[in-house]
Amino acid sequence: MTTTRHTGSDEGRTEASARGNGQGAVPLSAQDSLGISSRTELRPIHQIGAELGLDEDLIEPYGRGVGKVDLAAIDRLADRPQAKYILVTAITPTPLGEGKTTTAVGLSQGMARTGRRAAVAVRQPSLGPTMGIKGGGTGGGWSQVVPMERLNLHLTGDIHAVTAAHNQLAAMVDNHLHRGSPSGLHPERVTWRRVMDVNDRSLRQIVSGLGPAGGGPTANGPVRQTGFDITAASEVMATLSLARSLEDLRARLGRIVVGTTGDGEPVTAEDIKAAGAMTVLLKEAIRPNLLQTVEHTPALVHCGPFGNIATGNSSVVADLIGGRATDYLITEAGFAADMGAERFFNIKCRISGLAPDAAVVVATVRALKVHSGRHRVVAGRPLPEGMLRESPEDVRTGAENLRAQLRIIRRHGVTPVVAVNAFPTDFPSEHEVIAQVAAEEGARCAVSTHFADGGAGAADLADAVAEAAEEPSEFRFLYSDEAPLVEKIETIATQVYGADGVDLSPAAAKDLAAYTEAGYGRLPVCVAKTHLSLSSDPKLVGAPSGWRLPVREVRLSAGAGFVYPICGTMQTMPGLGSSPAAESIGIDADGQAVGLF
Repeated sequence: MTTTRHTGSDEGRTEASARGNGQGAVPLSAQDSLGISSRTELRPIHQIGAELGLDEDLIEPYGRGVGKVDLAAIDRLADRPQAKYILVTAITPTPLGEGKTTTAVGLSQGMARTGRRAAVAVRQPSLGPTMGIKGGGTGGGWSQVVPMERLNLHLTGDIHAVTAAHNQLAAMVDNHLHRGSPSGLHPERVTWRRVMDVNDRSLRQIVSGLGPAGGGPTANGPVRQTGFDITAASEVMATLSLARSLEDLRARLGRIVVGTTGDGEPVTAEDIKAAGAMTVLLKEAIRPNLLQTVEHTPALVHCGPFGNIATGNSSVVADLIGGRATDYLITEAGFAADMGAERFFNIKCRISGLAPDAAVVVATVRALKVHSGRHRVVAGRPLPEGMLRESPEDVRTGAENLRAQLRIIRRHGVTPVVAVNAFPTDFPSEHEVIAQVAAEEGARCAVSTHFADGGAGAADLADAVAEAAEEPSEFRFLYSDEAPLVEKIETIATQVYGADGVDLSPAAAKDLAAYTEAGYGRLPVCVAKTHLSLSSDPKLVGAPSGWRLPVREVRLSAGAGFVYPICGTMQTMPGLGSSPAAESIGIDADGQAVGLF
């Protein structure tokens, strides 16, 4: 197969016409994806901004093809009509991922191909997973955001700014303790750790404050046990993603709780006098980044909160700007509908005031076969031979997960559309089963080949989404602000995950009582659980029933504005695998990065 740069039309690109099993295009390799991104001729970023109606003074260029959008755009665009707001989510994924980012990018290109003005808003990839097992997070094939190399690495430095702000607070906490703790913060009750944007298991638990022999017990501050998390798991990242303005960010940072006094009273970043410095460090990072796809549709890339313990969504400010700058704003939420979409609906939309018009649920044949319970995939290993055989029966059995995810969308009053992310190993009979299940659930369905064919391959999906977005919106939250925290958890467990109920540990019950007494009872809930199952057990596939959600403890993100119950073991500092992606990343003879896909 040969490829040349995509120009936004079918000219300038040639491909072999052979098809795998009559359904998906011949697969593009990682090298093909790299070639597509590196040969894409970037349009000037002010030209991309002009497509969004953004004046030149609202965009500050950050090198070729990248710009920062001034938050003044929110007020300047306020009189424009609200775009159709489209969420892209998925069925419960395999460890390989099912292509949400690629689908979101492809859908934006498909909208443009069918004569509709559109933009896509996605999260910024974290360096840790990029160098770990996941590789880059910019999409792939003919549906990716460029410049790929800059996006997957440092971009405009936002993640580094979050790291700096988070660790500035950590340093000031330790200095506060070293100076006698005027606030009464107890050294053994400090909950604020440090962060870095690298997968490094050796830093999960450390002892800080150790000094040289003879230096005295407090020479380097109090000796205490602490640790590092990955920057994406930082509450500062979640706070940045949910702030509506610089002033709102300043207030939220001040509310971050770093620990408690000996009497259990919360101590905040405001008490430590760190919030102002943190805000200054994030002054540029709060502005969304403007990039483009390989077909030159606008892409807003901003923030990257963890999908397990935080919202897993891109920023509120990016959506506030994009929602007035185009006709269709497409945004992605991490993992499946029970995870990212639920948080998008009940946390992000609650803060932004925006209401989605439709939701795309990405489904793949391979994931549905896994949900049949007859197959298992492992990241970094080839698919089992049995999964590559034609089996509409396995797809129908596994489609119970798809049904559950569609019902989650419906429960929030949003119209769902199923996007079949086609692979070369799929069979037409398997796609037919997915379409039948979608129809049985009252949802539209479209097969999309955007990875191989770009926007042209997502034209049918674009039409289906546009039709769905015209239906009357009845968007609603799953619970009210006034509902008790325990009731919010039970509502999510039973109505989203399909649990029979919730089992609170004594520690979790104590946490909930303490947060309610401290005035945090009106906050929404972000349940931290596995993304590999609708349940809290990653081994349970499909749509499990007859189980209860165990809550081990409940933690507070007062700055971001939610509490998060911990269900199972949550790892907030990943480790590297036996063959991390970093081993294959390098520089070629032309100075181009290789191995980022």
